[in-house]
Amino acid sequence: MIQNIDIAPTILSLAGLDKPVNMDGQSFLPLLKGENTAWRDRIYYEYFWERPFPQTPTVHAVRTDKYKYIRYYGIWDINELYDLENDPMEMNNLIRSQEHQAVAKELRDDLFTWLKETGGMQIPLKEDRGARFDHGYQKTY
Repeated sequence: MIQNIDIAPTILSLAGLDKPVNMDGQSFLPLLKGENTAWRDRIYYEYFWERPFPQTPTVHAVRTDKYKYIRYYGIWDINELYDLENDPMEMNNLIRSQEHQAVAKELRDDLFTWLKETGGMQIPLKEDRGARFDHGYQKTY
């Protein structure tokens, strides 16, 4: 499971340079060389609501080689669970499937453990800046 944060460390590795300590990600050069190396078995995703994109809620997700679990925060929407091996186009949401409840719980618990460990439980709040787009209620805030 390679992420975009792994690209810069890989390029640095190819150039013979060390990755800065404060840089996220890791070089996937050993994987390209076919070497047996310890590597992540899941990836996490977080996106926090932004004023310029009000239609996109805060989202947290975890993906393994088999499943993807997506949790929406702050809206009344259904979470999502997909079996990526049998449904790579993610057409069948299994979140309500009785036979997948244990998988959903495991991934949800894993996601919240990761959020706690990384400080992701602290939703970033940003100060209002610039013009607002609520024209019907201009100057009422």
